[in-house]
Amino acid sequence: MRGRINLLREFSIPLVLGVVAALVWANGAPESYHAFLYGHFIGPLSFHFVANDIFMVFFFGIAAVEITQSCLPGGDLNPLRKAVNPLLATCGGVVGPALVYLTLNHFIGSSDLSRGWGIPTATDIAFAWLVARVVFGERHPAISFLLLLAVADDGIGLAIIAIFYPNPNFPVEPAWLLLTLGGMAAAYTLQKRGVQSYWPYLLLGGGLSWVGLFNAHLHPALALVFIVPFLPHAKTEKMHVFEEDLADRSTMRQFEHEWKVVVDFGLFMFGLANAGVAFSQIGTPTWLVFLALLFGKTVGIFFLAWLAQLLGFPLPQGMGKKELLVAGIIAGFGFTVALFVAGEAFIDPISQGAAKMGAMLSCTVALAAFIVARVLKVRRMD
Repeated sequence: MRGRINLLREFSIPLVLGVVAALVWANGAPESYHAFLYGHFIGPLSFHFVANDIFMVFFFGIAAVEITQSCLPGGDLNPLRKAVNPLLATCGGVVGPALVYLTLNHFIGSSDLSRGWGIPTATDIAFAWLVARVVFGERHPAISFLLLLAVADDGIGLAIIAIFYPNPNFPVEPAWLLLTLGGMAAAYTLQKRGVQSYWPYLLLGGGLSWVGLFNAHLHPALALVFIVPFLPHAKTEKMHVFEEDLADRSTMRQFEHEWKVVVDFGLFMFGLANAGVAFSQIGTPTWLVFLALLFGKTVGIFFLAWLAQLLGFPLPQGMGKKELLVAGIIAGFGFTVALFVAGEAFIDPISQGAAKMGAMLSCTVALAAFIVARVLKVRRMD
């Protein structure tokens, strides 16, 4: 039974099922789907609000755990010299898609669509990992490189959401961020007093952070990003990204272990809430997002990782230019975070739906990566 559950999580089946259900429902009975999303779900709260403003708090919290652990001594981002190549590649994977999006928008889009530049900047960690394992095999160094890149650019994606996508109908009220600072102070105090349960950190620190962000009109899904680094954790990191250290009993590792299952299966709810796009909504934003993910990610990552090599910061041993090219293509799998950002970038439902369709079409990079890997004769390491 546990093996079947892990298989469902490993292949992101709950998210896929949520996306399929949303597409079928939105195209078969759009009025019913819309009523479900925005009607009362839990008390006065809508299903859309619960999925995006409450559940996603834990999704981004888990991402914050991975980033924090990667920065610890022994982690993949520590020391800095070891992380220079993937971090520069990450910058390429953010700047490249944004430039491609804005350039294409200049020729085929409009000024209203320029807000969508942030949609193709993030990589779906789970799907990128899955595709990389199929293409490279389980033991290839390109997988760790790609995961590290995906975690780092999702971290940048969090900053992009917070800074560039406040709700234009509700101007930012920075005074409320004092509550978020208060949440951080509370988490710091709990850490200094040796509190080992993660619940006080989540309820007190996370609660204050959420209320502060919500009332400041910034996205409250980022609430735990400011609290997670204060969770008691091991002084050094012995494992790579998403590897589980059974000997680590720290509060941070316990939070990740217990909530990652909830997040993995809860992504069904996220898919259902965000992927309900009518096929008739395919339009200019669809191609802007899709082409930015496919070409912007690939070129940006390849160029800056190659530049890092020239500057004396090499790729991982066993990874050359052809593996780097394929990894760049795989990184174009936007999906989860791209869907989330699309919902924040556009208020107009037609533009929003078309942009979300571009994020979902990015799944075709898996086929492109497989074909390119075959043509270049990339060797698998099983």
